[in-house]
Amino acid sequence: MSGHSKFANIKHKKEKNDAAKGKIFTIIGREIAVAVKEGGPDPSNNFKLSQVIAKAKANNMPNDTIDRGIKKAAGDVGNVNYEYVTYEGYGPNGIAIIVDALTDNKNRTAANVRSAFTKGNGNIGTPGCVSFMFDKKGQIIIDKEACSMEADDLMMVALDAGAEDFSEEEDSFEILTDPDGFEAVQKALEKEGIETVQAEVTMIPQNYVQLTDEGALKNLQKTLDLLEDDDDVQAVYHNWDEE
Repeated sequence: MSGHSKFANIKHKKEKNDAAKGKIFTIIGREIAVAVKEGGPDPSNNFKLSQVIAKAKANNMPNDTIDRGIKKAAGDVGNVNYEYVTYEGYGPNGIAIIVDALTDNKNRTAANVRSAFTKGNGNIGTPGCVSFMFDKKGQIIIDKEACSMEADDLMMVALDAGAEDFSEEEDSFEILTDPDGFEAVQKALEKEGIETVQAEVTMIPQNYVQLTDEGALKNLQKTLDLLEDDDDVQAVYHNWDEE
């Protein structure tokens, strides 16, 4: 089985995130607040919260900061007014971009996202204009060097738990699941003590597009940088082949 692993990019993004912990901690803090509001403060009974906690730890958020965030959210449930919004549009040369945001002011977020597209010579589209080019999947990335289990054994653990696909890349393993089966697969890996570099439900492009024009590359990077710097933006998906 083969996939299109982006482990190198994930490592690159993590390095950038490590250099901007304030931004990452703000994002995770909002996610904790929403998860607690929706499912309560106990991660053993709130899978969404347990996912956010795993993300927090992967980004080196201190345990006491996580605990404070959960307690604050639990005591402030009625006042949590963040909501998820999604924007779709096109970057230069028709690169498809999806932006997930978590905001307490949709007008502010919409204006900032629109500005990021415009400054990169792109444009916001209507809902659904590019999402059909992506598949919503649970994606789990495992660093080969940190995994003691043989590839065949790891594949069987994943597939037996309901994974749809398993691929071995040069420096990583990638497991894909149906969004509804993601929790079962992740719990099976946790039971085996398998550490993950990334584990989330994400949008995976059906096809990747290469850019060779320097102007287009510069404009796309401008849009992506502006979106990454926006505290309201939780995730950005695109079909640009960065390799």
